[in-house]
Amino acid sequence: MSSADPAAARRAIPGHARESVWKAPDGHEIRRIDWRRPAESRGSLLFLGGRGDAYEKYLETLEYWFGQGWQVTAIDWRGQGGSGRLGDDDATGHIGDFTHWIDDLRGFWRDWKAESGANRPPCGKHVLIGHSMGGQLALRAVAERAVDPRALVLVAPMLGFAGPPLAPWMWHGAARIMAALGPVSRPAWKMGEKPGQAAGARQGILTHDVSRYEDELFWREERPQLRLGAPSWGWVERAAESMRRTARADMLARVTLPVLIVSTSADRLVSARAIRRAVRLLPDARLLEFGAEAAHEILREGDEVRGRALARIDAFLAEQLAVEGR
Repeated sequence: MSSADPAAARRAIPGHARESVWKAPDGHEIRRIDWRRPAESRGSLLFLGGRGDAYEKYLETLEYWFGQGWQVTAIDWRGQGGSGRLGDDDATGHIGDFTHWIDDLRGFWRDWKAESGANRPPCGKHVLIGHSMGGQLALRAVAERAVDPRALVLVAPMLGFAGPPLAPWMWHGAARIMAALGPVSRPAWKMGEKPGQAAGARQGILTHDVSRYEDELFWREERPQLRLGAPSWGWVERAAESMRRTARADMLARVTLPVLIVSTSADRLVSARAIRRAVRLLPDARLLEFGAEAAHEILREGDEVRGRALARIDAFLAEQLAVEGR
């Protein structure tokens, strides 16, 4: 591939980034990647991907944040990406309970803060950015005091499933019924990102940018261990339960730190309605909402959308970390 190809940098691990593993308290290996900076960095940024993601999908954006002066880290959730599998096969994304991921995040956050200088500014300025499922888990972790970032950014957070405007308890009830009809580790559907969705239509659900979509396909061929298909019915049920928990007004009221949410009204995976409700209930939140120009993976969209999103995130973080005492 020619170095002039704009996709080249997205399809190679930068020489200055370091891949390694972090061992959870139970010994499970969680894959991570780090861009380290000396003490003059702006602070430390942890990025959490969504369901089925691997950090390779976000190399371009992680490198961008490094270029903006941050120490940057990303991890693959237990059971996906390069962090092993928890189901009956290598193709189904399964989890026994979202609490396992909260526990992993709690332990990783503690060790990561210690590594990056929890009490040494500016490296001790820790911010958290989560996409989709990673956004839901980040929000829940803050509410449950598992992590304590200075600022929180949620990109297309999974706060509700896209579809009929049902109450969280109704989504959860339906998911419980389906999960009870067979082994919870069985795949919820055969392919794609939604039930009945043909594999060829997956790109339109995720991003309008064909080249960036193909980055994921490249990495799945380059590193077959990253391949992951549909979630299990256990994942669907536990996701519904976790979203129901996080949607409670009393839980959202506990998230008192500044929050920026970047979303799209055209999202076909997560509920824009649920995101707007969360913004209204969070004590200190603001929303950047795109329209039909953006699909679910906003940070992997075309340059205009992606550029606007990154600029808003940059401004938000600069504003919050400049506040006295932060």
